[in-house]
Parts: sequence; C-alpha cells; structure tokens
Amino acid sequence: MSRSWDSSRGRHTPRRRRRSLHRRTLGRLAVVLVALAALVAGATAAVAEGRVGDSLARNIAGAVDRFTPGPAAPAVPEILTTSPRPGPAAGPREPATAEVSTGRLENVTLTGDDGPVPGAPSPDGRSWTTTAPLEFDTTYRWSGTWVVDEETRRPLAEDAFTTVDPEETLEPTVNIRDGAEVGVGAPVAVSFAANLSDEAKAAVERELSVETSTPVEGAWAWLPDDADGSRVHYRPKSYWPSGTEVRVHGALRGLDLGEAGWVTEDVDRSFAIGTSRIVKADTQSHQIAVVENGQEIARYDASYGLDSDPNRVTRSGVHVVMNKAQKVLMTNEAYGYVDEPQFWAVRISNNGEYIHANPSSSYAQGNSNVSHGCINLSNRDAKEFFAMATFGDPVEVTGSSEPLTQRDGDYYDWAIPWDEWTTMSALPPVT
Repeated sequence: MSRSWDSSRGRHTPRRRRRSLHRRTLGRLAVVLVALAALVAGATAAVAEGRVGDSLARNIAGAVDRFTPGPAAPAVPEILTTSPRPGPAAGPREPATAEVSTGRLENVTLTGDDGPVPGAPSPDGRSWTTTAPLEFDTTYRWSGTWVVDEETRRPLAEDAFTTVDPEETLEPTVNIRDGAEVGVGAPVAVSFAANLSDEAKAAVERELSVETSTPVEGAWAWLPDDADGSRVHYRPKSYWPSGTEVRVHGALRGLDLGEAGWVTEDVDRSFAIGTSRIVKADTQSHQIAVVENGQEIARYDASYGLDSDPNRVTRSGVHVVMNKAQKVLMTNEAYGYVDEPQFWAVRISNNGEYIHANPSSSYAQGNSNVSHGCINLSNRDAKEFFAMATFGDPVEVTGSSEPLTQRDGDYYDWAIPWDEWTTMSALPPVT
C-alpha cells in the first residue's frame, strides 16, 4: 500500500504542480500587463500635462507614439490643365501653358497656322510655357505626352483655342529710327493714330521703359494731339549727356486699348546721343551762335521774325532741330506767298519756323528783324549750319515777345517746366 501510494503520489503530484504553476504564471502575467498598460497611460498623460519629468515615462510614451501609425499621405490627383482654354478668343499677349499635377510632360508642342510656337519646360518638367507671342486670328493645338508614372503615358488632348481677330488695330510709331545718333535735346515720341482713353494711356505707359548707359533722370508725358491722335513723349530733366546709349522698349503687341483697338507691334529703338551742340539764338542781338561741348564754334548774322507782328515774331523758348532739306517750298497766303523755294532749310517747329538761307533779307541780317518768323542767314552761313545740324539739337531762342507753346507744333517739350512735365503722366505719381 505504501508503495502504491508513493507510486501514485510520484505520478500525480508533479502534474498538479505544473498546472498550478501555469495558472499562477498566467495570472501574474496578466497583472503585470495591466499594470504596464496603466503605467504607460499614466506616464503619457503625465508627460503631456507637464506634471512629471521622469525620463522613463517619456521613453515609454515615445515608444507608444512610435508604434502608432500616422495618417496615410493623400494621393496626388492626376490633373492636366492647358491655358488659354477653348472658348472665347484669347488675347495674343497671354502666354500659353500646359501643366500637370504629377509626373512630367514630354515633347510638348503648340502649333498654329504658321507652325510651332517657341516654348520651354519648367525645371521639374511639370509645365511648358510659350516664349514668343501668339498671332492674331489663329487657332492653336496642343500635342505631346504626359508621363504620369513609369507605366502610364497619356497623350495631351488637343484643347484647341483661338486668338482674337480685332476689328480695330493700332501700330505705334516712333520718331527716332533704330541706330540713329541724335542731339542732346531730342525727345522720344511714341504716337498712335487714335484718341486713347485715360485707361488706355496708362496701359501703354506701364509697358514703356527707357534704359540708358549712364544714369539719366527722365519722365513720360502725354501731350495734346487733336490732329493726329495720341502721343506720349519722353525727355530727360535736362539735356541728354553726350555719348549716352539709349534703348526705348515697349511690349505693346497684343495690348487691348479698348475702343481704339489692339496694338499690333512692339516698340524697340536703340540710339545714341551725339555731340552736345546747342544753338543760342538771341533775337535782340540779331545773331545766332553754335556751341559744341561748351565751346562756341560758329556765329552768324541773322534776321528774326518781325517784332511788331505777333503772327510773325520768332517764338522764344527751347526749340529742337526736327528735320532738314536742301530745298523747301514755303507758303503763307495771308502774307502773299505760295510755294516760294527756300534753301538749306533746318526746321525747328511745326509753326513754319526754320533756320534757312534768304538772300532777300541780307540787308537786315545782323541788324534788324524782318522775317515771317524764320531765322534768315546768308547762303554761305545757312549751308554751313545745315551741314552740322542734327535732329534733336536744341535751339534756344531768347528775347522775343511771344513764347513757344503747344500751338507751335510737336516739339515744345523743353518749354514745359520739369515740375509740370512730371504731372503729365497717365500713371499715378510714385510715392
């Protein structure tokens, strides 16, 4: 019996102990896990509330955060846009652009009636933009490939669009030819054969710029032009420095000027300022003097307009040489002459004032004023002056009873005080 009991005890007792140990272990583990969970929660809350600074709690909280998955990154929508859009006709100034939200563009071409338009991609390849202006009244179509990813390639939709076909167009004209050399008093004039609204004038002026090789203070001013339309002039505060290189630029092509129409051409002129040559014309001394670079190089006897007749007196003020011709037919029916030839004629205003040869007034040259407003010289002196005169040379007339004003034509710019000139812009003053 004793052996049987021992044998039974030896067989069953260890099993009971293992089962008890397993249950006790599971129970203890559960308690530990619950405690650990509470510890983590408490430590995390404490750290969040700033109540404890225990590093272990922070580490536990950080570990929990690291194992918490973050929100998934949103998928980038696959969008292709082109501009201008099909529909109403677009202005030719507007750049054409294709753009994608993801991936890249390849072999993009925008083709019009006259062929492809130059353009360039962005550094990341997600957009392409024209680098040259579009034409009027033209249909354009897109082509190329959108590489969405390495497995997906899509052709660009044609998305054809058309540019405007304007009923009215304007071509600006500039008074100085490209590459010219002009005098130190030369104003720049940009003219339009239409009456522009204040809004249109401001739109034009915003696009105009003047670059000079040496610093020059200058400004644009809109001058009255009831006969020919609208014109804006640029002049420096004082005469241009001799030797200055000047570039006048205006990206005007495709500019919508409202009722006046659409501008068809840009403005782009480069010219140089030549020798400083200033004509000093004193009506009371009955002479003119030519001053180059500060030194008098010539002096001529002259006869000016008759002082007693306001319609004949030579106007006082700074004129500029406008143009010249070896022969000009002059007419003034009110004073009894029509198509009378005059020689070596240098024009200095639109009101009929010239410096020219007139042998018939040789008796008065140097001692009295008898002309109809011109400055009369001898044949020899007029020919000599004619040879040196250049567009833009200032002619400073002094001593007469009538001032030069806007009634006297296109180039009375220097008769306007600078303070007044700067108020004649179409743009608000810079503050």
